[in-house]
Amino acid sequence: MGQDPAPPRSPARELGDFIRAHRERLAPDAAGLPPGNRRRTPGLRREEVAQLCGVSPTWYTWIEQGRPVSASPDALARIAVALRLTRAERAYLFELAALRDPAEPTAGASDAPSALIASVALLNAPAYVLDRQWTALAWNTRASDLFVGLLGDGDDHNLLRWMFTSPGARELVVDWSTRARRLVGEFRADSSRHLSDTPTRTLIENLLTSSDDFALYWRSQDVGEREGGVRDFNHPVHGLLRFDQITLKPALRDDLKFVALIPFDGTAYRSDASGNGST
Repeated sequence: MGQDPAPPRSPARELGDFIRAHRERLAPDAAGLPPGNRRRTPGLRREEVAQLCGVSPTWYTWIEQGRPVSASPDALARIAVALRLTRAERAYLFELAALRDPAEPTAGASDAPSALIASVALLNAPAYVLDRQWTALAWNTRASDLFVGLLGDGDDHNLLRWMFTSPGARELVVDWSTRARRLVGEFRADSSRHLSDTPTRTLIENLLTSSDDFALYWRSQDVGEREGGVRDFNHPVHGLLRFDQITLKPALRDDLKFVALIPFDGTAYRSDASGNGST
C-alpha cells in the first residue's frame, strides 16, 4: 500500500522556510557584519538578523519556525532589507505573508515610466495606460477617437465612471450590460489589494450612489480576472468596429496596465486620427 500524502504545508511554515533559506545563504560581510571565526551554521545567525531588523530574537525564531505569530508589514519590510532580498524575492515574501508591501507605489501614483507613456504612440491602434483606479494616464489619438467622452480634453478619463455615468458609453459599447457587469468583476479582483486606499474607496462609494447598475453589479460580489478577447463598438462616425483587446502589466509596476485594442480583422483601424495625447 502506498503512503498517505503529506499534509499541506501552512502558509506560516512556507514563510518561515523562505526566510530561513535566505538567512542561511547571506554571507555576514554582505550584511555588513564581521565574518567571525566559529560559525556552526551557514550564513547569518538568527540573533544577527533579529538585531539588524530591530526585533526580538524570540519573535524572529518563531517566524522562521512557522509559528502562528503576528507579523506587521513594517517588520517584514525590515526583514527583506536585512536579508538583501531582490524585488521579486521581496514581492514573494509579502505574498506568502498575505500582506501588502509598504514600499508599493502609493495610491493614485501617476509617475508611470516614461518609456511606458511614450509607447502608446507607437501603435497604429487604440492604446492607453491605466492606473490602479483605472484612470487613464496616457493614450494615443486613436484611443481618444474611439472612446468618445472618455479621453478627450476636459473628459474625466476614468474608465469606470465613464462606463457607468456617460450615456455615450451605453451607445458605444456593444452589449453594454454584459461588458459592464464583467468590468465590475474585473475591477473587484484587480483592486482587492488596495480597497482600503482612499482614492479607490472614494471611487467605489461615488459610483454606488451615482449608478444603480454599478451598485447592482458590485453587490453581486462577482470576481473575474481582466481578460482579453473581442471588443465590439458601435462608433458614431466609423460604425461597427471590432478589436482584440490585450492587457499587459509593466515589470515592477503591477499597479499599472497597458491596454491595446488590435483591429480584429487584421486591417488598419479606419480613422484619420494619429498622434498621441496624455494627461
